[in-house]
Amino acid sequence: MATTAALVVPAAGAKFERSTVERRELRERDVLIDIKFAGICHSDIHQAKEEWGRGTYPLVPGHEIAGVVAAVGPAVTKYAVGDRVGVGCFVDSCGECEACEADEEQYCLKGAVPTYNGKGYDGEITYGGYSQSVVVTEHFVVRIPEALPFDAAAPLLCAGITVYSPLRHWQAGPGTKVAVVGMGGLGHMAVKIAHALGAEVTVLSQTLSKESDGLRLGADHYYATGDKATFRTLRRSFDLIINTVSANLPLDAYLGLLRINGTMVNLGAPPEASSFSVFSLLGGRRSLAGSSVGGIRETQEMLDFCAEHGIASEIELIGADEVDEAYERVLRSDVRYRFVIDIATLTQE
Repeated sequence: MATTAALVVPAAGAKFERSTVERRELRERDVLIDIKFAGICHSDIHQAKEEWGRGTYPLVPGHEIAGVVAAVGPAVTKYAVGDRVGVGCFVDSCGECEACEADEEQYCLKGAVPTYNGKGYDGEITYGGYSQSVVVTEHFVVRIPEALPFDAAAPLLCAGITVYSPLRHWQAGPGTKVAVVGMGGLGHMAVKIAHALGAEVTVLSQTLSKESDGLRLGADHYYATGDKATFRTLRRSFDLIINTVSANLPLDAYLGLLRINGTMVNLGAPPEASSFSVFSLLGGRRSLAGSSVGGIRETQEMLDFCAEHGIASEIELIGADEVDEAYERVLRSDVRYRFVIDIATLTQE
């Protein structure tokens, strides 16, 4: 085992502490990555506060990882020392079930192993990217194209792929009308990617405070959901609604914005149960769906697509001592649009 510096949550809801965790020695197909940048995802906050079920402490969050290959196992063929690489939301899967065979490891029937707050098939506890290094099997590592800024590429490993996957699955593109609910870490990426795919993009946000950003990033229209007239004006307007918020919404009102055969896809995961009337679906053969992140193949596809179209996350770079404050600011929606930790500051006094 090798020791690496890390930011650790010692107990649910506690402040971060500088500490160390153990990483396994390289196995035949392992890659050792020196982490340079780690994005802060809202799900990190949920898990650090134990809002999604029992946590494993000490906990090291972080599944938006950008780094450089420092060493490889003897059987590794895809990567070499010095390569720019990333790691997303999971680090292992069974590799044998129908989901894995379809390159959709995120839906592994045995259960994909999360990058942190999880346990590998060998019983090993997983620790995330708020740390100096990580060891990952090469299949679960992706290549970050040179055209992408290294720090702004980190959030693509969760925020980027989380919106890219449903936009691709539900075939957003020329001739389709896509609404993005929420203009945050996920929402701003959904705007950028849906625009690059050729869809007509509308942002639905509580207020118009971020309208100029939305239009600058690729939205064609921007509406405030706090204005009740919005739901009358936009009734039966959209082929696809991408819901990025982690809060309960009046789903019946949003479902009424769908065209016939339209789909509303939920990406956020509020801790409380949601409810809606089935009649909101029946009238227009509408669908209410959910989507997780993408598989490894699709994540690499997303990175290459973003590099080709000049897409990266809008970020605020912070130091290791600013993470507690960043969590509070995320909860206040006071970030445009993703915090990224400069891991070099982790070992600085």
